[in-house]
Amino acid sequence: MEDTYHLTDDKQDILTHPRRRGQIHILTIDPVLATELCERIGSDRRLKRYSLICPRAANVRSALEEIELMAQETISSRLLIFDVRRVTLPRLRRPFNAIIGYNRRDFNKLCYSICIGDGPVNLFQDGRAVDLFVSYLASHRVDFHPAVFFFDPFLHYESSEIQLQALDDEFVIPDAIPRRLVPYFRSDTTKVGTIRQFFRAVDKDEETRKKRLRMLRHLYKKRLAEQFPGKKDQFKALLSRRGIQLASEKMNLYPLYFEDWVCDLMRKARRNAAPKDR
Repeated sequence: MEDTYHLTDDKQDILTHPRRRGQIHILTIDPVLATELCERIGSDRRLKRYSLICPRAANVRSALEEIELMAQETISSRLLIFDVRRVTLPRLRRPFNAIIGYNRRDFNKLCYSICIGDGPVNLFQDGRAVDLFVSYLASHRVDFHPAVFFFDPFLHYESSEIQLQALDDEFVIPDAIPRRLVPYFRSDTTKVGTIRQFFRAVDKDEETRKKRLRMLRHLYKKRLAEQFPGKKDQFKALLSRRGIQLASEKMNLYPLYFEDWVCDLMRKARRNAAPKDR
């Protein structure tokens, strides 16, 4: 991440906002990811009482404008969910800097943040693989103070998996399945949004939802075994709620236990609030 993400305005750094409410801000310019997060959180009975605030625009430009306008409003929320993948982060630099400034003193006390993102460039081609995440996660901790970082394989594209855009091309968020995952699905034309909808299964019964989550977990487990042979114990942790420990950093795998983390962090923020604000 570029140094421009770090705030230098000391006046913002002294702010604290104890009167937060049961709100969750979802900060992404990707309508597919926004729908995914809203439906996952909104369909969990433990989270029904919380208000979700996210861009409703169907295009990137309008969604970015919405996030810029809602930056100061984030001081009323107890959880902020940041989309920090490499493709969208440059466009979100300015509003994210403002949001971090408004909330910096309250992170991990009165409010919490979750980062959802991809991995380092050429993660699967470097040879060191998982070790590359250490400095990558550390940079996100400095900037976003996340209580948990979720690595989402469906957000991660290797340089060979994306089509280069000219400078004057309209900005487009990739919506095709990353090429390395295509063999696991019936069609190479299936979009990420369709896959997400299938696995979250919010319109299905509880048994079906659990079955599909097991299917996704099995897909991840198989892919990890193929990509990193001989590291079964290490990636067993990645598939758990605790996540994997990498030096001083840790990482979880989206969407495994995502709703559990949201629930726990919202409860924790409420407990940390002054009694009069509960």
